[in-house]
Amino acid sequence: MAKQSTPNLTVAIAKGVSHSPRKCSEVAALVRGRTVADALVILEHTPRRAAQVVYKAVASAAANAEHNDNLKPDTLRIHEITVTAGPRIKRYRPAAHGRALPFQRKTSHIRVAVTGQKRVNKKAAAKTAEKETK
Repeated sequence: MAKQSTPNLTVAIAKGVSHSPRKCSEVAALVRGRTVADALVILEHTPRRAAQVVYKAVASAAANAEHNDNLKPDTLRIHEITVTAGPRIKRYRPAAHGRALPFQRKTSHIRVAVTGQKRVNKKAAAKTAEKETK
């Protein structure tokens, strides 16, 4: 199946976040498909530790779209937000009778893709207006 290319798509990725993927994906599901402004307000008021990390990833994607791809900040919408498992760090916890019980510290990768409308360059708009008047 061919991957559809969406115009004006900007991506931000937070790698190695020290939260479990399941907990991060629950927070990401709250803002999936919303506008960036709505998502940031929702994440500010979400009482989960993972909300702060998802907030930073969404804010980073919005900043990338505005500064790198010249998109209008008020038209930005979350096109895709995915949370995948990162590398696991294996540790041991002391237990009774001198034993050691293994456990894993889980990490996540958060990928946020936003889309919006291109900003019109003022110089380009002025040149087209001059051509139309002539």
